[in-house]
Amino acid sequence: MVQPSTLTHTSLREQVYEYLRRAINRGELRPGAFLDQNRLSAELGISRQPLRDALIQLETEGLVTVLPRRGVLVTRLTLDDIRHLYEVIGALEGAAVVSVSAQLDADHLDSMRALNADMVLAIDDGDFDTYYDLNLAFHNVFLDLSDNEALVRTVEVAKQRLYDFPRPKDFVPDWELASTGEHAEFVDLLEQGQTQAGADYLRDVHWSFEVQRPFIMQYYFPGRHDDAAREGRA
Repeated sequence: MVQPSTLTHTSLREQVYEYLRRAINRGELRPGAFLDQNRLSAELGISRQPLRDALIQLETEGLVTVLPRRGVLVTRLTLDDIRHLYEVIGALEGAAVVSVSAQLDADHLDSMRALNADMVLAIDDGDFDTYYDLNLAFHNVFLDLSDNEALVRTVEVAKQRLYDFPRPKDFVPDWELASTGEHAEFVDLLEQGQTQAGADYLRDVHWSFEVQRPFIMQYYFPGRHDDAAREGRA
């Protein structure tokens, strides 16, 4: 429950935004469903204005769609959405690696290797939440070195769309293991001083929609064909 007392308007909007984003992540607000704004306002004990402000932010991030005279719809993640997000993340992370190459040192590479090893342990334990956090931390080792705030924020929002729509309870161990193998190859290239090759590998393999497509279908659209997944149909 969001408590509005003693909060500024901005902080209240942020809390409502986080509440709704977590609800989407947990599957409490399902893709394709319309939001009952009157019910949400009553449940949270807030006026409509901070709720509207939070919904505007969610819309800019692609989590909801505001339909004039119809309401607010929790957006479905389609196969084409995923393809576009992979293209964006791959291009931007590759660019980030090149731009921060002079700052990447042995400590950063060691940190990525340690995080990747812990990811393997999380897979063995069936702990996807920990794996997810470690995966973000791995990529953030180089993203955090970037002074391009727009790039970093765009990547963050794109990953939220991929991972929080809502986040499936089960994961695909073969995919996660393959991902840790790609991480290891990426770090090896950086360690060898092949920064551009590492950036290309990140874009053309790790974030390649076509390379990852079989896993994507298994994870996001189990039992569905491409046409249904492209349209976001169950």
